[in-house]
Amino acid sequence: MKKTSFIFLLALTAVAGCSKITELITFKINTQANITVNSSTLLSTPFEISTPGIPTQSSETFENNHTTPDLIKKVAFEEIKLTITSPENKTFSFLKNVHVYISTDDYDELELAYLDNIPADAKSIILNTTAENLEKFVKSSSYRLRTTMETRETLTQATDIRVDMRFAVTAGLK
Repeated sequence: MKKTSFIFLLALTAVAGCSKITELITFKINTQANITVNSSTLLSTPFEISTPGIPTQSSETFENNHTTPDLIKKVAFEEIKLTITSPENKTFSFLKNVHVYISTDDYDELELAYLDNIPADAKSIILNTTAENLEKFVKSSSYRLRTTMETRETLTQATDIRVDMRFAVTAGLK
């Protein structure tokens, strides 16, 4: 009898534990920014490019996914892709490495992603992401990106780059 009660209690605990797991959801937030790398004559010189505030539209995104900011458990940076949009046939041959940082008015910056030894023939690159929890940045109304780059060749004309970002959000349901 004790053995049956123990098994029943164990099964009940497992079912209760499973219901807690199903209350968590994971969804994606996709954002995009554009940066311009101006022409330069200096080789192997690090330089920075900053974006103005990028709106998160997090309140709307949370509402659409049946959650609220206080139920967010974790926000991970899943992917960042840089794509040259202009000039049309330009590759990343001019770029040696890139590092991307995120910040808000309330929070100090953190490194999001990086890539060293960029392939010269690439028109698009996917950066290595860090494992930081970005919850506080996504909950903000906007954030800024700061990009540091180092060139490997002279850039003779301005180059426009689209930055596509994907965040994975884990949250509780409201």
